[in-house]
Amino acid sequence: MQTPEFSLSRNSLGKLVLMTADGAQHEGVVPVRAFPISAADDGVGMMSTDGKELAWIPRLDTLPAPTRELIEAELASREFMPEIRKILSVSTYATPSVWTVQTDRGQTDLVLRGEENIRRLTGTTLLISDSHGIHYLIRDQFALDKHSRKILDRFL
Repeated sequence: MQTPEFSLSRNSLGKLVLMTADGAQHEGVVPVRAFPISAADDGVGMMSTDGKELAWIPRLDTLPAPTRELIEAELASREFMPEIRKILSVSTYATPSVWTVQTDRGQTDLVLRGEENIRRLTGTTLLISDSHGIHYLIRDQFALDKHSRKILDRFL
């Protein structure tokens, strides 16, 4: 396990405080993933309140557990991207349409305004934006069940 060149803690207001090797303290730092979908644990920058990178973490799993847990908790509180596990139904195959989906956070309905709101990120990874601006991830479209793939194919 790699020892980082900084220490991380929370202040009394719950904000992250980063102390660099030279003793400088930076309150309100924010972790930002370089590749939030394709390599979520690779490349995390610790950013100051004015957007300056204070520290770079090549891999989260190389950090000591307490530091890693602080960063992961902060990322979880800021990132909201439900992952679609199953497409249960759609109101119509024309857009806009209401999709009922099962996600890793439960069942929900989303409104797809148009086919252009389904973006291919990699060969099998899709990002769907609903009418409220919430992004839903399909990590591997071919891992979906047959019914879900059939519905999705109608929109691709």
